[in-house]
Amino acid sequence: MFLSLSIICLTVAVLLAQVNKLTAEPIAVAKAMKLQNAIGDVVPDFDNNPIEEAYLMPDGRGDSLLVYPAKKGDEIVGYAINSNAAGFGGNIQIMVGFDIEDKVVNYAILQHAETPGLGSKMDVWFNDTTKPSQSIIGRNLAEGALSVTNDGGTVDAITASTITSRAFLDAVNKAYAAYTQSNEDANTGATESEADDENIITEEDEITEEEISNE
Repeated sequence: MFLSLSIICLTVAVLLAQVNKLTAEPIAVAKAMKLQNAIGDVVPDFDNNPIEEAYLMPDGRGDSLLVYPAKKGDEIVGYAINSNAAGFGGNIQIMVGFDIEDKVVNYAILQHAETPGLGSKMDVWFNDTTKPSQSIIGRNLAEGALSVTNDGGTVDAITASTITSRAFLDAVNKAYAAYTQSNEDANTGATESEADDENIITEEDEITEEEISNE
């Protein structure tokens, strides 16, 4: 019996290892495509490769977020920020896009474990422009951080999902903090470039494909 169980366990382990090997590449490709599509959905039209130019920026909470700069030629047209927050059912991960005027262009939900039919509605609740009191599209965060009306803010929470709504807006606010730093650095870099053509802003820390896929 012991020998039989050992053989069965070994066989299952080998099979699982082979399945994992066969599916690793398709899964990685799917994740990369999902990331690329999310960036394209949340920023103005661009012609660069934001993933290749990604870098980390502080979120104002002691952590860092991945920033994907969107460019037309050499001009920045917006930023896609990979942000997150603790929701009701677990971690919420979103991609938030800003133009260069501090306004939210759009967002995409990358991952969540919120309650179906309740918190899961965040993928459409906050971008319904027919309902300005709940939509965050076009909002200028330079005028103040976003919060739900229950907390004295201006955004209607998802019905029966205040915790999820707070978490979602917290992720957006964190993304804005990273966006602000990126925008300021870009403007400073442009000014310095005009004064001295030899001053070039480069990213010292290389972001590997593994780090981006983990995000």
